[in-house]
Amino acid sequence: MVRGRFAPSPSGRMHLGNVFSAMLAWLSARSKGGQIVLRVEDLDPARSKPAFVAAILDDLKWLGLDWDERAEDQSRRGGAYEAALNRLREMDLLYPCYCSRDQLHAASAPHASDGRIIYAGTCRGLTAQQRALRPPTRCLRVRVPDDTVAFTDGLQGPQSLSLQGEWGDFIVRRADGVAAYQLAVVVDDAACGVTEVVRGRDLLSSTPVQLWLYRVLGLTPPSFTHVPMLLSVDGRRLSKRDRALDLGELRKSWPPEKVIGLLAWRCGLIDRWEAVSPAELAADFDWRRVRREDIVMELPDMTI
Repeated sequence: MVRGRFAPSPSGRMHLGNVFSAMLAWLSARSKGGQIVLRVEDLDPARSKPAFVAAILDDLKWLGLDWDERAEDQSRRGGAYEAALNRLREMDLLYPCYCSRDQLHAASAPHASDGRIIYAGTCRGLTAQQRALRPPTRCLRVRVPDDTVAFTDGLQGPQSLSLQGEWGDFIVRRADGVAAYQLAVVVDDAACGVTEVVRGRDLLSSTPVQLWLYRVLGLTPPSFTHVPMLLSVDGRRLSKRDRALDLGELRKSWPPEKVIGLLAWRCGLIDRWEAVSPAELAADFDWRRVRREDIVMELPDMTI
């Protein structure tokens, strides 16, 4: 049984970029007779609000993007993350990192091809005596090998990435004790039995480190498909700051079929902008019709 998922973060109202990823995840699973799992990714307690959770659930129902199961919220899964950390600890793959933000962002810090800072391994070889002299607050990093991870993305094609060259030892538990995204998403997708992950292309570079975590934790990985990003007219990725393109604004004057139709048209699923439901699109959904390149949501497209 195919099991897809949608995992929104309740830090604001859904915008068109969130809807786009949710729509394609839903279409991919439903077109194969599969199921959809909904999981709220509320790891950040300072930004996650119950009101946003309620709004997201209501927006998904309004759009016609239903789900078969709601997984346990991440904020309730600390025990599962700690168990995964213990397994990594038993393999001697964890170590505390005391580096400050300024140290990590130093001009000499190596950067990945997408601009991310690659951890230089400053704290990797500290002795117990050296650690005793450091401040108590620290995050946990996982030691990664000098390996290359290769996989085939469902839309972007063959991919490969050097774990040390493009990531370095990455954080699995933050200094505040909260599990980091890379660990939590692997543990949760495995627990939910997710077989395919459809998400934005901004997370493509995270896939190799997640695949490596699946392997070392002895978990079965899903397939991955990374969809184009929706961009504003000035080239920025759409975010929750783009209020004009969030569902709180669009629902004031748009029917849900118009929202779905716009996104389906812009990504290549239909030939023109028209009102259409997700169920109608699922009948002949084909990934080969979905464009790979990022999509600019120009303002003229937003008028009815």
